[in-house]
Amino acid sequence: MKLLVVEDDSETAAYLLKGLGESGYTVDHAADGREGLFLATSGSYDAIVLDRMLPGMDGLALLGALRGAHIHTPALILSELELSQFVIEL
Repeated sequence: MKLLVVEDDSETAAYLLKGLGESGYTVDHAADGREGLFLATSGSYDAIVLDRMLPGMDGLALLGALRGAHIHTPALILSELELSQFVIEL
């Protein structure tokens, strides 16, 4: 299974990449929203682990762009915000 992790915090990203890699997943990493969008649209991923607050392009904007391009890869959103602070329409 091939995953894309879009996370700007280097410590969090390293933790995720190590754990997912040790669990047998093939993992690519993007450190900002624009790079994440590029990788997600140019590669084939089984799932995306997506930070909510990213430099370059917000995680929800990235997800919206993917859905607008008819890319329906499942996404798990990481956020420090309370769920009531945002609404996602998929």
